[in-house]
Amino acid sequence: MNIYFSCSVTGGRADQQVYEAIVEHLLAGGHEVPTAHLSDSNIIALEAMVEPQDVYMRDVAWVKGCDALIAEVGTPSHGVGYEIALALSLGKPVFCCYHKSRRVSKMITGNTHSTLTVSKYETTEEAVALVDEFLKSL
Repeated sequence: MNIYFSCSVTGGRADQQVYEAIVEHLLAGGHEVPTAHLSDSNIIALEAMVEPQDVYMRDVAWVKGCDALIAEVGTPSHGVGYEIALALSLGKPVFCCYHKSRRVSKMITGNTHSTLTVSKYETTEEAVALVDEFLKSL
């Protein structure tokens, strides 16, 4: 399955280890993750070399081409919100997760879109298990 993984890049990287665990799990499961590089601890430096318009065009194309979008939404991010809205508007299944200690926008937690699933987790292992549950539901 082609999965777009979405997470905060410029808004903060406090959950980088969770991002990495989710992406590694998806790749180990045989999924294609064009945004796997977003889980890298050096992503700021990697993306600094790419022009904003190129990022936009690349990421929109990847969202359009994905089978599902998985987002860690514990750190506020304009880009993540945009990607979620785009995927939902295209009818893509979307899974959003965040650590239970975080406050997340009500635009996410209050959204009743039929293809959106939102879950809280306590541990990285639970986040990965929730991703598996979402994928099994597709």
